[in-house]
Amino acid sequence: MTRLGVNIDHVATLREARGVKYPDPVAAAALVEMAGADGIVVHLREDRRHIQDRDVHILRETVKTKLNLEMAATPEMVKIALKAKPYMVTLVPEKRRELTTEGGLNVGGNKGALAKTIAQLKDAGIAVSLFIDPDGKQIEASKEVGTDFVELHTGPYCDATTKNEEDREYKNLLDAVNITYDLDLGINAGHGLNYFNVRRVAEIKEIEELSIGHSIVARAILVGLDRAVRDMIELIK
Repeated sequence: MTRLGVNIDHVATLREARGVKYPDPVAAAALVEMAGADGIVVHLREDRRHIQDRDVHILRETVKTKLNLEMAATPEMVKIALKAKPYMVTLVPEKRRELTTEGGLNVGGNKGALAKTIAQLKDAGIAVSLFIDPDGKQIEASKEVGTDFVELHTGPYCDATTKNEEDREYKNLLDAVNITYDLDLGINAGHGLNYFNVRRVAEIKEIEELSIGHSIVARAILVGLDRAVRDMIELIK
């Protein structure tokens, strides 16, 4: 059964828009867990545009399921992760001016640095995932650098504007899942998934967990966070 990890970054986005102390992503995480989610996901960015260091450390103490910390593979972020010790770290590419993560890691072009970072995190007992495009070469490189999981980038599938394009991207995703499964890596997926496109991805039995944030927080504005999470769980489970 596919698990749901809820990304609560945009609760913090709303807080930071006014420079106040609310809404608190820590409180949001508790509501998300009570609604039945299997994990909490946060992305600590270099520019601290939403999630703050304080949030990560309090969430580490309060999350009852699993905390997945998304971050760039930089010395600063590794130091924070080693101190906080979340259940999992997902290494992602990061650009200063992007609105959201635009693509997967170039694992093949950064094997040495990534292998070192992954080893540091795993030695501290932290599971590691790499956010990558559904590309065979990147998956094989991910295996070589020692990661435990990959998170397959579902953006191209979600952004498809025609049925033919969606089918093509879905097939690419399926092919990537098969390659990853054969390499004995854990498989997560996420980016751009919403209430209209998630069911097809959730039907891929090899995918262990879906990471979904923006669509859930956006729906929560209209129906409440508890209902928004429960609606998504109903779709994927």
